[in-house]
Amino acid sequence: MKKRSAKIIRNTKETQIQLALNLDGKGKAEVHTTLPFLDHMLDLLAKHSGLDLTLKATGDTHIDDHHLVEDIGIVLGLAIEQALGSKKGIYRYGNFLLPMDEALSYVVVDLGGRPYFDFKVKFKPQSKAPFCFELFDDFFQSLAFNAKMNLHMKLLQGRNNHHVAESLFKGFAKALAQAVSLDKRQKGLPSTKGLI
Repeated sequence: MKKRSAKIIRNTKETQIQLALNLDGKGKAEVHTTLPFLDHMLDLLAKHSGLDLTLKATGDTHIDDHHLVEDIGIVLGLAIEQALGSKKGIYRYGNFLLPMDEALSYVVVDLGGRPYFDFKVKFKPQSKAPFCFELFDDFFQSLAFNAKMNLHMKLLQGRNNHHVAESLFKGFAKALAQAVSLDKRQKGLPSTKGLI
């Protein structure tokens, strides 16, 4: 089987990102983004999806964290799309209902080549913010559009922002793992159109 991996380097005046991804990994992550909470979420993503992720990213966080978070989403999406190659034999769809203590998220993925993103998640205002949680909307939107993925994320309940974020990232990891996995019964493209 052809190795389903990708390496991407993206440098702009705002961010510098190097990313390597293996869809058929063991859930290993080596992530350094200068944003500890985002590192934590990306570690969870790798662990719970089974993909291997190496990421080094820096950016103009002296302004704010937006450019870096959004651009990491772009690069991760591009890497997923590149690693999938022709998409022959994949399940294509994945969904997961994931609890994290009081938080419960539902995440649905379609790798059918038609980008769409729906994010029904509200974070609570915080007096002390380790991370700007609303940036996860931008992160996942960038990821979905650059991976040519249909992605729906819905928070069914949740009180603690940390738990909500973990529920989203773990749910996405599990749904992605289903969608990229290989279906032994499916040799061609998982589409009646014959094209994805």
